Amino acid sequence: MLRYTLNRLWQSALTLVLASIVVFLGVRALPGDPAIAMAGEEADPATVAAVRAKLGLDQSIPEQYLAFVRNALKGDYGESVRTGTPVDEMIGATLPVTVQLAVYAMLVAVLAGMAFGVVAAVFRRRWPEWLANGFSLFALSVPTFWLGILAVLYLAVRLGWFPASGYVSPFDEPLRGLYYLTLPAVILGMAHAAVVQRQTRASMVDTLNADFVRTARAKGLGRSAVIFRYGLRNSLIVVTTIVGLQLGGLIAGAVVTERIFGLPGIGKLTLDSVFTRDYPVIQAVVLVITLAYIVINLLVDMLYTVIDPRMRVSGRTR
Repeated sequence: MLRYTLNRLWQSALTLVLASIVVFLGVRALPGDPAIAMAGEEADPATVAAVRAKLGLDQSIPEQYLAFVRNALKGDYGESVRTGTPVDEMIGATLPVTVQLAVYAMLVAVLAGMAFGVVAAVFRRRWPEWLANGFSLFALSVPTFWLGILAVLYLAVRLGWFPASGYVSPFDEPLRGLYYLTLPAVILGMAHAAVVQRQTRASMVDTLNADFVRTARAKGLGRSAVIFRYGLRNSLIVVTTIVGLQLGGLIAGAVVTERIFGLPGIGKLTLDSVFTRDYPVIQAVVLVITLAYIVINLLVDMLYTVIDPRMRVSGRTR
């Protein structure tokens, strides 16, 4: 187990290094000159050169990358080209909003997806399965931005059930904060709920048709015990994998949802930074999201050994 953990830590560190290189080169490939954007289109060459020197853009690409890594390890991502605010402060103010939205959306996805998955597996070839499969097909087919716009128009503006935009921290006002996050979380989590539903159904169908389950039924074990003790428990490994992969995707994919509902999260910060070619902010945001992806997947791999003792003995998850 220790050997496996050390191996996963080494792989995660290597992935983070490679991701930092891709992020650094990708940002440099964006069109436009951040020095001109910061100094102004009508600035004289001397002013532009001074800004470029301040940003470190007058150095070679390897020197810029090493400086970027050195500063990132110290938690120093520089200052925003657009506002002059330290980037770590901007991320610290926006990341909690996105994390709250992502966790809420994943909670909605897991609860709804597992419920529909159990129904589809238990009531095979009957109308409850058709209803559950219809939900997953609809959730996967409809674009999130279109569904979000319709939700704002009908559920918020016309019916007034939810606020159309705005944010209240759940830590300051728990009920009001959750109320403001509910509609964005439902919209963001629907597609992920469909994925959880399909995987839960497939895993439970395989388990319920297994020989040991038929033996348990033959010995008189009740239907609910078979469903929850064997079927649902065995599907938790699949669901855990999906949650780990999808949670990182939710953090990265909240850009559109935050824009539609006016949430001051990291998605809005990313879009604003791309439009203004704010190199330091783009680099920091993408690196933080990548780090979140890596850490979440590492934790999921560790959880495998808790859920399934066989993996604890074998020392591997795959």
